[in-house]
Amino acid sequence: MFGIPGKQAVSMTPAAAGQIAKLMDKDGHQGLRIGVKKGGCAGMEYTMEYVTEVDPHDEVVEQDGARVMIAPMAQMFLFGTEIDYQTSLLESGFVFNNPNVTEACGCGESIKFEGM
Repeated sequence: MFGIPGKQAVSMTPAAAGQIAKLMDKDGHQGLRIGVKKGGCAGMEYTMEYVTEVDPHDEVVEQDGARVMIAPMAQMFLFGTEIDYQTSLLESGFVFNNPNVTEACGCGESIKFEGM
């Protein structure tokens, strides 16, 4: 993992940790795996999927009953990211506050990293 000893790769706000823990309890999942893939108008997109089995190559972050796994190929792109969960009148969902992003599209679902 690309990291600093003693510091978790990502952090979660209380709202995000609560939502992830609720999703884990609902169907007995082991957590959520986050990653990035090529796509979108800025070049990359975040991915999230339920996990029924932890991959030994994933970076595992646990906080307040929530568990997030970071896919190996995404670890260097997500280090230092804060995961939040926001609710508004029109929508609710996870928001990634990622210091590694150099550009994002208007819809906020597509991102670009330095050198990509």
